[in-house]
Amino acid sequence: MNVIQTGIEGVLILEPKVFGDARGYFFESWNREAYAKNGIPADFVQDNESKSRFGVLRGLHFQAPPYTQAKLVRVIQGGVLDIAVDIRRGSPTFGKHVAVELSGENKRQLFVPRGFAHGFVVLTEEALFAYKCDNRYMPSHERGIAWNDPALGINWRVNAESFILSEKDTKNPFLADAEVFDYYDKEYLL
Repeated sequence: MNVIQTGIEGVLILEPKVFGDARGYFFESWNREAYAKNGIPADFVQDNESKSRFGVLRGLHFQAPPYTQAKLVRVIQGGVLDIAVDIRRGSPTFGKHVAVELSGENKRQLFVPRGFAHGFVVLTEEALFAYKCDNRYMPSHERGIAWNDPALGINWRVNAESFILSEKDTKNPFLADAEVFDYYDKEYLL
């Protein structure tokens, strides 16, 4: 596996070793020991999958303590622009983001640690998106940040008129007004 460090500590791009021949391909999408050796010691407890069409924007989402989540995300079919935003107030990279294209073709994965908001937009006609979480989903602790917050400076690479959003994602606050994590408190890591 090739591990690519990003501009934000802890956010990692992973390129698995893919074995292909005339029959198709094979790769390990998760191996606890191998991933732990590469900086991902997460104990994942839940797998999720979504299918979306072009222009669907999901995010930017996170969960408040004690239900914070780290995620390992990937695309099985199609392609997305995946975003992780540092929302740990006091962090040297607070408000910065990592953007990476994930697709069924490139088989890349993105590890999003606790303390980050996460979202993606579908770039292809359709995308099948899968992700692992290290904590269970708790609706009462679900939070979000506005996808279009100018302070974040995210280039979603899709014309905003093409976006398809859930009602809740149209109501998320800007980062300056959002409930975020305290980088020095570390409660979000528990």
